[in-house]
Amino acid sequence: MLKRIAIGVALALAALALSCKYLLPERFAVNAPIGGMLFGWASETPAAAEIRDRLQVPPGFSISVYAEGIQANARFLRFTQAGDLLVSTPRSGGLVLLERDSDGDGGADGMRVLLSGLNRPHGIEVRDGWLYVGETDAIARIRFDEASGQMAGELERIVTGLPGGGNHWAKTLRFGPDGWLYMHVGSTCNVCIEDDERRATIMRFRPDGSNGQIHATGLRNSVGFDWHPVTGDLYATDNGRDLLGDDFPPCELNKIVDGGFYGWPIANGNRVPDPDFGAGQEARIEASIPPSHSFRAHNAPLGITFVRGDRVPDEYRRAALVALHGSWNRSKKDGYKVVSLHWQPDGSIREQDFATGFEVDEDVIGRPVDVVEGPDGAFYVSDDYAGAIWRIAYGEEATGGRSLSAASPRPDPLATLASNERVRLSREGEVLYERFACATCHEPERAAPGVAVKRLENLHQRYTIESLSLLLETPPQPMPTYPLDPEQKRSLAVYLLETRR
Repeated sequence: MLKRIAIGVALALAALALSCKYLLPERFAVNAPIGGMLFGWASETPAAAEIRDRLQVPPGFSISVYAEGIQANARFLRFTQAGDLLVSTPRSGGLVLLERDSDGDGGADGMRVLLSGLNRPHGIEVRDGWLYVGETDAIARIRFDEASGQMAGELERIVTGLPGGGNHWAKTLRFGPDGWLYMHVGSTCNVCIEDDERRATIMRFRPDGSNGQIHATGLRNSVGFDWHPVTGDLYATDNGRDLLGDDFPPCELNKIVDGGFYGWPIANGNRVPDPDFGAGQEARIEASIPPSHSFRAHNAPLGITFVRGDRVPDEYRRAALVALHGSWNRSKKDGYKVVSLHWQPDGSIREQDFATGFEVDEDVIGRPVDVVEGPDGAFYVSDDYAGAIWRIAYGEEATGGRSLSAASPRPDPLATLASNERVRLSREGEVLYERFACATCHEPERAAPGVAVKRLENLHQRYTIESLSLLLETPPQPMPTYPLDPEQKRSLAVYLLETRR
């Protein structure tokens, strides 16, 4: 049985970088977005003037806000046959339904919680009267009527015992042309030898969850995948490892074949041996499948969709759109956009910008996650930083949309606690805040010189005790994961909600 091997020195240095206490060389650079409340926590949806001035799409296209105020980590998307848009929100443990734009104003007509109480839901699929959800450790499904947007019966978990948590905890689901349900399982770590052979793979199952099998291996974090509409080939994005400098290794687009091995953790990019695990693995590296296309290092490609409709110029038909979530382990930010991939006659793939301006001169206003094509021929992009869904349409003027602008003030998330319990938990949370030196990243007067401070403000307007505790359980990179038990996470959440108003 393979024993998981930690890289002691690298992890120790990375931990120092993540604590924000030291300024380290480029390979350990921590350069996360500033403007949200913590690494990756939701910021505000940009104002109309900022969208107009900053966001750029190709000639003939327009971009606007389809929905906003989705502050619980808007991630993966799936349209129903009725035109409603399903959105996974892992930090709230649920799915929301954005009602189709019946009045034609360019914005969703409403938003409601469809499912709650799930374990970090991410991938969504709808098939044969079932709504499928990929939780971090399970695949669940429930009867679902697409016409009415209503569910029936009880949620059932058809696959359990999946390896959950870790650095790459999300599970994305897609039904393939062969009728199998495909799912990616990310690695636990930046680079390591995994204990569980299902880690760093794409798996597949029958629609009822039976006959689970590993389809491809060596895929560090293939969050997004889709099938070419003409060739039927399966392509998956993959995030390259960190801590090897600004420009290496590249992130990848891989053509996935049954039984294929794609290199991680022993090789990066085009069969370049990994400095930590490549020695003595020459034969396996040579047998690995190199990427079909290389993205720039640390761009973090996530969702991918092939263009199947014909309401776009010829050059975009059968191209693929990819959401680049953006770098954090890089001295100068990169990514933070949507790109299009175009297959050339010689088999090569050309990449070009499709939606840009989410990052300008190190200032970030959005982080694309997933992209889907709507029944109206427009493209919809989720953004877990701006808490929004963007709509990109050809041959239309930008619309007002924004119909889901945020809510009335939220009730005090601590109101249900007895006063003595509130004081006790807050005091325990303060001790934890000090023990783990949180102030070195979040308080200007206590930060190291040169550190870009991420202030914590107005948390009570965005989080409940439960949702903030969940974020502490699976913090977005590069925020480190601290060894906190559930009660400690709750105490720290109460302290932050009490004091960061």
